[in-house]
Amino acid sequence: MFSTLRRQAAAAAATAAKREGDISTVFASLSGLKAEPLPQHFADLKARLIKGHEDQVRASWERLLKELRREIPVIHQLGPRVIPEIDFQDIDKASESFVREHRKRGVAVIRGVVPEKEAVGYKDAIRKYVKDNPQTKAFPPDDPQVFELYWSPSQLRARAHPNLLKAQRFLMSFWHSADKTALISSSHPVAYADRLRIRHPGDAQFALGAHVDGGSVERWEEEGYGQGGVYDKIWAGSWEEYDPWESSCRLPVVMDRYHGPGACSMFRMYQGWLSMSTTGPNEGTLLVNPLLSRATAYLLLRPFFSPKRDPASFSDADDFLSSSNWKLDLEPVSTLHGAIPSHGQELNELLHPHLDLSKSMAHVPEVRPGDYVAWHCDSESFEFTPFSFYATPCRTLFSSSFSSASSSSRRRFLSNSTNDPKPTAIHAVDSVHGGTADSSVMYIPACPLTVQNARYLARQREAFSSGTPPPDFPGGLGESAHLGRLSRAADVAAFSDEQGLRAFGLRAWACDGDECDIDTEKKVGKEKEEGDEKENGEKGKEGQRALLGAANQVLGFEGCRR
Repeated sequence: MFSTLRRQAAAAAATAAKREGDISTVFASLSGLKAEPLPQHFADLKARLIKGHEDQVRASWERLLKELRREIPVIHQLGPRVIPEIDFQDIDKASESFVREHRKRGVAVIRGVVPEKEAVGYKDAIRKYVKDNPQTKAFPPDDPQVFELYWSPSQLRARAHPNLLKAQRFLMSFWHSADKTALISSSHPVAYADRLRIRHPGDAQFALGAHVDGGSVERWEEEGYGQGGVYDKIWAGSWEEYDPWESSCRLPVVMDRYHGPGACSMFRMYQGWLSMSTTGPNEGTLLVNPLLSRATAYLLLRPFFSPKRDPASFSDADDFLSSSNWKLDLEPVSTLHGAIPSHGQELNELLHPHLDLSKSMAHVPEVRPGDYVAWHCDSESFEFTPFSFYATPCRTLFSSSFSSASSSSRRRFLSNSTNDPKPTAIHAVDSVHGGTADSSVMYIPACPLTVQNARYLARQREAFSSGTPPPDFPGGLGESAHLGRLSRAADVAAFSDEQGLRAFGLRAWACDGDECDIDTEKKVGKEKEEGDEKENGEKGKEGQRALLGAANQVLGFEGCRR
């Protein structure tokens, strides 16, 4: 049975293989793609999403802008201090302040997940792996820094590391499921193969700005995130009731409707990376938007509103941004700002002026090798464009160069008539890594066990065996001819325990007996429910048992192993 399913999975993976490329093919701003107007059906979609709730949505927009005006100065003042931190040794007894801030901000730094010497050793081994395989694809091609590597021994070791898996379980415990029988378990992390980067000091080539992973236009589409009603509260004009930590609504979501080169078809609760270097702010590190639910609400509602008057009509940016200058479009156009089918969702100051990205994007604090940084799957982030890119925020619209532009050009960039994620009216400073040492990370998201994730894991396992890129990533030969590549379950078993092998889909989950993998899934910071706590616990165990059995079958094992 196992061999049959392996062949079926291999056939599916081959059929679904994406075109060859690198990270530049994922984002329109890196590939130079010119955004075209979206089809009319997106305008019709927007009308349907808020039909009957127009007044509520308009009122919610005003409340949202008020909240952004209150919260963004706090983020700007705190800078990296706004990002909650915790030592790995303390995750079993997380402080109330960490729990509160992480739930609010959606980002965290966990210190010392992997011993520092071991993490540095990962980087040294990667460099040798690249040296031994000069055919390795990377971006930029003339100065390789973001490598199309997924199966190097270092990456496999890091994904299987018991400390990393424990850190992922801790982070995913912040999520909860409204449906106690939903087939999802945050106690069973599964491995998602992703890239790595080793960025050189002084680099000025890679300029990826603020973006959100997990699809683009799919966030608005009924056949995308609408499958689970993830954002229904926002469409109803009650963004405050939107719960970014509820997991069961995300199970039916389709994030990759257009088979894009970087769209993710696996449910990742967090994007994350493991540091292999000591890197501080302005040294090629990560910036995140710690507004979480409020930034999500703004991103989704922005396409429904446009300014009554452009900046040239005002002497002050605050007057332009005032809610009194923004109207709900009663006849929607098709624009979804920064969203292009099959490409990543991008943001910038012109398309999303109220986010004030120069102030609301915060650097993560200095990290050392072995630190793990993770951010919620809805969070905006960027790593490669320095702060100076956004140092000319919405106030730039009041400059003489903008004011002297034609009125039609100004309207194009400020109204709902453009989707371009990189408008030519804004001037970006070249991206520069201002440190003196490399900025190096392995991207390792935190993913729960679900039936859909198990299906992806089966396909990913085939890619591991063949050395080709994982299903979500640009295709091609990948590492299939690389020297030193590991390709067998026995290779992983040489350094991994049973939990790591199961995370890779190389061992069956145990759902009965002494090695039972069923967990009560204690949620961090959640109050115990009264009355039906025991009943919910039993339902949760039944759901986990059913999930583990279903996942085993998808992976070619015989249901629940006893």
